[in-house]
Formats: sequence, structure tokens, C-alpha cells
Amino acid sequence: MLVLIVIIAVLVAYIGMTYNGFVRLKNRVKEAWSDIEVQMKRRYDLIPNLVETVKGYAAHESGTLEKVIQARNMAMAPHADIKETAKSENMLTGALKSIFALSENYPDLKANQNFMELQRELRDTEDKIQAARRFYNANVLALNTKAEMFPSNIIANMFNFQKAEFFELAEDEQAAKQAVKVQF
Repeated sequence: MLVLIVIIAVLVAYIGMTYNGFVRLKNRVKEAWSDIEVQMKRRYDLIPNLVETVKGYAAHESGTLEKVIQARNMAMAPHADIKETAKSENMLTGALKSIFALSENYPDLKANQNFMELQRELRDTEDKIQAARRFYNANVLALNTKAEMFPSNIIANMFNFQKAEFFELAEDEQAAKQAVKVQF
């Protein structure tokens, strides 16, 4: 009888610890996603200032500027899932690259303090977004691994813990991996 009580106690303790581990990992994934959103918001706030600075020097490049604003608006819109968010973020990154490439043709713009500061801020923000994505993906990996491994997968299924999606490029977005080509 004592052996049965010990086995039940160990089983209950294992279930409790595993359940709490899933809760911790799920909350870390949420926190990591929140970090990404904070950095994306920072980038969204910097873009109008960048566009206004470029407008003064390259007014006839309105098509490029409109693409940046359009990509920003698409990125800010609510998305159904992580893949849609990643797709719109990658489009925005490509649009921003085209503005920085455009500055090569305008020496006055390239030397402008506001433009240089905004470019530095955006580069810093992009670095922070990349770091936040890596942190998010590491937490997703930990959650997904635990949800798939035996015997914790039994607890995951019992309590309906879902695997999370990685924040990555979609397979059909190979163009986002390549350098932006700007032609005039």
C-alpha cells in the first residue's frame, strides 16, 4: 500500500512540475513576442521621420517613399498568425533597404545629420528586432521540444498545451533573403 502511495505521489509531483514547466515556457514565448512587438513599434515610429527627411532631398522618388509607407502600414495591421507578421515585416525591411540605397545617389541627403541619425536608429532597431526574434525562437524551440518529447508530451496533450510558431522567412519569400536592387 505504501509503495502505491509513493508511486501516486511521484506521479502527481511529475505532472505538477511538468504542467508548471509548460506554463513557464508558454509565458516566456508570450514575453518574447512582446519584445518583438516593442521593437517593431519603435521601427514603425521612426519610419515617418525618415520618409520626411528623404522627401526634402529626393522629392521625385515618391514611388520609393510610397512603397515604404505602404509596407509600414501593412506591417502595422493586425495579422492572423506569425507567418503573416513575418511576411509583412520582411517586406518592410526590403522597403527600408531601398531608401538607404536611394541615399547613395543623393550626397546631400547622405551627409544630412537627421538622415544619418535616423539611419543609425533604424539600424540599431533592426539589430534589436533580430535579437528579439532569436530570443523568441529559442523559447519556441524549448516549448515545442518539451511538447513533443515523451513523457511530457502526454501532459501537453492532457492540458492542451499547443506548440508555437517560429518567426522565420516563409519558403516562398526567397527574394527577401537577397539584397535589394535599386535601378534608376
